[in-house]
Amino acid sequence: MAQITLIEAVTQALAWEMAHDPAVVVLGEDVGVNGGVFRATQGLQQKFGPERVIDTPLDETTIAGLTVGMAAQGMKPVAEAQFEGFIYPMMEHIACHAARMRTRTRGRLHVPAVYRAPWGGGIRAPEHHSEANEHLFTNIPGLRVVMPSSPARAYGLLLAAIRDPDPVMFFEPKRIYRQYKEEVPDDGEALPLDVCFVLRDGQDVTLVTWGAQVKETLEAADALAKEGISAEVIDLATVKPLDFDTIAESVAKTHRCVIVHEAPRTAGFGAEIAARLAEHSMFDLYAPVERVTGYDTHIPLFRLEMKYLPSVQRIVEAAKRTLAAG
Repeated sequence: MAQITLIEAVTQALAWEMAHDPAVVVLGEDVGVNGGVFRATQGLQQKFGPERVIDTPLDETTIAGLTVGMAAQGMKPVAEAQFEGFIYPMMEHIACHAARMRTRTRGRLHVPAVYRAPWGGGIRAPEHHSEANEHLFTNIPGLRVVMPSSPARAYGLLLAAIRDPDPVMFFEPKRIYRQYKEEVPDDGEALPLDVCFVLRDGQDVTLVTWGAQVKETLEAADALAKEGISAEVIDLATVKPLDFDTIAESVAKTHRCVIVHEAPRTAGFGAEIAARLAEHSMFDLYAPVERVTGYDTHIPLFRLEMKYLPSVQRIVEAAKRTLAAG
């Protein structure tokens, strides 16, 4: 079995689903002839033709609206925003139409659409190409928000997203697009949505994260282990709806929690997790919940970019603070 990168897993999942479901179409800027900015759709137009892999104008608003219309009429469109920072013009159609269609029509119509976007910083791109804005979509009823952190999870979760009867935001952490490879069977097996993945068992502190930050969080767990501290690592995978039960179960065991995310601190999704822990797990906690996040500023240019992103050292220090507190 060949080892593939995360970006290759995205391509593999799209190809599988297009080959097995003629209702699936891909659309976006440069997704056809060029295979996308990051080559996520490379070779798909040659295989499935220009009517199923559609190069659109440079117009995110039209892409989003066209996707709603296609999905409402029985197709399964997978739309690409070239970067997460370009997704803001798409938000009106996503929030006002895609996410509301099932409720608005009392179940008569639904929108089985996926909106893909390369997400996050760490690739030395300008700030509008490096945003972590998943929290903006978690407040929209009727919309799933999914973010894989490995090739295997990218493959399985994208298949599940395409098969879901309702709209899904699928954010792909581009910093780890080609960072490492793993074996991914091309068998069409989807992974479950709406559940967290416990990547590492631990007894002393729970580390909760998603997307590209899974890498640093696992490395922090390794560093803590060298000091005799056992950290449990949880990958949300589906950011919304949140599988809080898995987090609460872990915190009931470890009694401490550190939440790691790249988005700005204020009103980032980590705040929602912390609030739920305060509501439901207060008496399990021996220390205040810690958050290791991006800062309340635009991501800086590349000389300072890695200073902005959560680091292994910052995660380790936060975990130690929870242990020192009680």
